[in-house]
Amino acid sequence: MSTPLERAVEVMDRLRSPGGCAWDAAQTHESLTRYLIEETYEVLEAIETGNVALLREELGDLLLQVLFHARLTQELPPGEAFGIEEVAADLVDKLVRRHPHVFAGVAAGSAEEVNETWERQKVVEKGRTSAVDGVPTAQPALALAAKLVSRAHRTGLEPGEGWRGADEWGDRLFALVEEAAAVGVDPEGALRRTVMAYRAAMLAAESEGSGDRAPEK
Repeated sequence: MSTPLERAVEVMDRLRSPGGCAWDAAQTHESLTRYLIEETYEVLEAIETGNVALLREELGDLLLQVLFHARLTQELPPGEAFGIEEVAADLVDKLVRRHPHVFAGVAAGSAEEVNETWERQKVVEKGRTSAVDGVPTAQPALALAAKLVSRAHRTGLEPGEGWRGADEWGDRLFALVEEAAAVGVDPEGALRRTVMAYRAAMLAAESEGSGDRAPEK
């Protein structure tokens, strides 16, 4: 009897196969990217609101995206094709390899030391030659700035000040990112918390003022 996860793979295969769903059959990696982004943000919103039932649902929607992309790669030419089993196998290998303190009897150290070991292993495994390698530039600008500042600090890189000046407001925002990073604060998370508080205040103001509004004609 199939497990729920195996059944999910079977359903994805059926949707994509001839005689399945025309919409699913027409999708590509490129056409699905917006859904991957949307589902990721919906997971974040479920976490922020503390809605565990919604989190369960949204994690399922995010899993669908992983299954969909893995199903598409099964259709590549021989030698290039891979599926969800290969994706899972690679993940297991990576987790074991990057946690020698758990699986190989190496001294663990602190959480910060463990994270530093993880980052060093990534550099070696991926053959990175630059501090900016592996930092996705498509992420939100605030998160991107925080990641680049973190990389610069960890590698001891000092870019200097000559790069500033392209945008006054950008420079001011970036300075705040540097200030936050210096004390271990995630600026993206900090701003989101403030923005959500502002949103709640807007809703409260609307609710309080709704009784004063004249009826629309």
